[in-house]
Amino acid sequence: MKAVRHDNISASGNLQERRRTMSPSPRHLASTIGRPSAAILFLGIAMLMSGCANPDGVTTGSLPDDYRTRHPIIVGEAEKTIDIPVATGDQGLTRGQREVIAGFAAEYLRTSKGIIRIMTPQGAMNSGAASAAASDVRKLLVRMGVPKNRILQTGFAADGYGGSAPVRLSYVAIAAQTSACGEWPADMTLNTTENRNYYNFGCASQRNLAAQIANPNDLLGPRRMTPPDAEQRGQAMERYRGAYTELEDMN
Repeated sequence: MKAVRHDNISASGNLQERRRTMSPSPRHLASTIGRPSAAILFLGIAMLMSGCANPDGVTTGSLPDDYRTRHPIIVGEAEKTIDIPVATGDQGLTRGQREVIAGFAAEYLRTSKGIIRIMTPQGAMNSGAASAAASDVRKLLVRMGVPKNRILQTGFAADGYGGSAPVRLSYVAIAAQTSACGEWPADMTLNTTENRNYYNFGCASQRNLAAQIANPNDLLGPRRMTPPDAEQRGQAMERYRGAYTELEDMN
């Protein structure tokens, strides 16, 4: 009877030991639960940091987000025009109008070798005064050095100008120019997430830069170098050799 009791006690002890071995401790349970949470947290931080980085600079740089790409300065043919207002009772050009036309003619001689047109309004109330002004314009152009065979006098319809239509001067020349500004092909509010420039950004700066270029051919390539001036170079060397500096005595 005592042997049976001893066996029961041994079996009960083995069962408790087995349960204690199979069941994890609170510390082990907390460590097991904490490992996946730490891994998920680390993965989330890595994803956020990778979103701020720029691992592919070539692809990002190829996006058309440069205003110089959207609004390039192009060297091409452009029409230059100027309107000279003429009143109904005028019998010729004023002094100020002559100065403006002289400046326009000087620019034409510098930039163009084509035809310059003098266009007078047809069907306007000031058509007679405009014809007289056009005759003075022609004489002034010839006096400025414009060849007679390059001056063409034509007319244009004066519809929409009211009672006083201007005399228009026009010629075609090579100029630096850009596309027209003020175009909005997309909504600006839809571009906030990509943080890119809106379409019209930089257009005014490009147009101002193109207008400041005196010689559009400078955008095509550098000019050839002039031959050296031997006399000027010799004089510069003589001035360099003959120059000296005296140190004053500070005592």
